[in-house]
Amino acid sequence: MNKKTVRDIDVKGKKVLVRCDFNVPFDENGNISDNRRIVAALPTIQYLLENNCKVILCSHLGRPKGEVKKEFSLAPVAKELSRLLGKDVKLAQDIVGESAKKLTSEMQEGDVVLLENVRFDPREEKNDEEFSKELASLAEIYVNDAFGTAHRAHSSTTGVASFLPAVSGFLIEKELNFLGSALENPERPFVAILGGKKVSDKIGVIDSLLEKVDTLIIGGGMAYTFYRSMGYTVGNSICEEDKLDLARGLMKKAEEKGVKLMIPVDNVVADKFAPDANTQIVSFKEIPDGWEGLDIGPETIKIYTEELKKAKTVIWNGPVGLFEFDKFANGTNALAKTLAELTNATTIIGGGDSAAAVEKIGLSDKFTHISTGGGASLEFLEGKKLPGIEALQDK
Repeated sequence: MNKKTVRDIDVKGKKVLVRCDFNVPFDENGNISDNRRIVAALPTIQYLLENNCKVILCSHLGRPKGEVKKEFSLAPVAKELSRLLGKDVKLAQDIVGESAKKLTSEMQEGDVVLLENVRFDPREEKNDEEFSKELASLAEIYVNDAFGTAHRAHSSTTGVASFLPAVSGFLIEKELNFLGSALENPERPFVAILGGKKVSDKIGVIDSLLEKVDTLIIGGGMAYTFYRSMGYTVGNSICEEDKLDLARGLMKKAEEKGVKLMIPVDNVVADKFAPDANTQIVSFKEIPDGWEGLDIGPETIKIYTEELKKAKTVIWNGPVGLFEFDKFANGTNALAKTLAELTNATTIIGGGDSAAAVEKIGLSDKFTHISTGGGASLEFLEGKKLPGIEALQDK
């Protein structure tokens, strides 16, 4: 972490614009169903309040595509923030318009104002210079604490940093410290688990991790592309026929690097993509026509858990089965429970669906670190530079 944080500059009494990631999920009644991202922003907000700052928060929510849409308003977030902070958080009715200017100009030390969804303005995602300048004009200092959007070069994540002193908040600091130390100086054995649907989504990550890990465990839909590359049939399972050479190349690289690449030896297959599907357990060499693999099988669970018990550092990105359906969540749940019991290992979940899976079975507090950014953590693992981090001042 060679970037300055809020600790490294004088923020006392200043007006501070903080980019947070309040992109939270909602239930069918319009209530926030998981407030973890809001809670994750609290340490930075509270530090600024303790230093008598005037705190201006901004975030996106969903994909309104540059239009004002009531269902993507940050009003419920302002309400939840008020509850968590124990003080009134005022919501501006716009981002850089009359409401925002009025509320921010009237602020006293210790006040908190939340701007409306930055993606209501089409200029945000274009990283428009004029919009960035207008945002920056509301404050004296910029703090980025939205790791989940650090891989996006938008006005509120990078553009404003051209016009204000720009530093990181405590959440970004924490994310970079955990992910960075795991990659640069891991205690070994170092094991990575990669799940998800497609090999193509994870090519760069697999390629990068093969330079660093001792063992790479594959699960999820991408396993079937590896099977096809080895000459086996996969029934109706998800498979990228145009990525077979790539899968073969990755297996060859693992062999050359001395990395143990583990692919499921058996699978739970279903006769349809549904929670009430008929299932059977088959060897990876014998997936029947008309059936599709939706989870790793019991033998694979056994092999994978034994491997994980030896690990000292584990990074996990992507579930190993269709965990949204209980019938196909056994593999993901078993790996989560095994990792939760590793008291002498650093266990890191790279956000996204794996974080949701662990949350679903109530094991979130048993992991060393759960990243708040699925896409950002993937790009970080891949070794890419994240624009939202690059824009911040160096120490």
